[in-house]
Amino acid sequence: MDRGKVTPTESEWLIMDAVWEIGDGVTSAEIIKRIHETDDMTVRTIRVLITLLIKKGLLTYTVDDHDSRVYHYYALRTKEECLEDKRRDFADSYFHGDKTLAAAAFLQGLVLTDEQIAELTAILEQSRENDGEKKPK
Repeated sequence: MDRGKVTPTESEWLIMDAVWEIGDGVTSAEIIKRIHETDDMTVRTIRVLITLLIKKGLLTYTVDDHDSRVYHYYALRTKEECLEDKRRDFADSYFHGDKTLAAAAFLQGLVLTDEQIAELTAILEQSRENDGEKKPK
């Protein structure tokens, strides 16, 4: 596992999700409002998590030009980058890096529609094409 990549914890993910959804330049008040729509996390906890995300290098901020008490937060990594790292961490942690076993663990026992199976088949085909691009010729 690449220890250089830092992924948000479940609680931190709520903060990052608010920043990704609202957009760059979001204030802590906007983050708090967004989180309180679905979660009862305390304001203090939210502020602590924002600070941790800054220390982890997942968020950065600027100080408002008109009010030095207001900070504007920016994501340093995209949601897609963090999701990719989470997927990799999951496979590494629970399946010793075996992506086939990790995928099978999700799929076993599910009842899928023909449309869902077709979508998964397309994803597998895309993966095969991407793998072919990575191999030296």
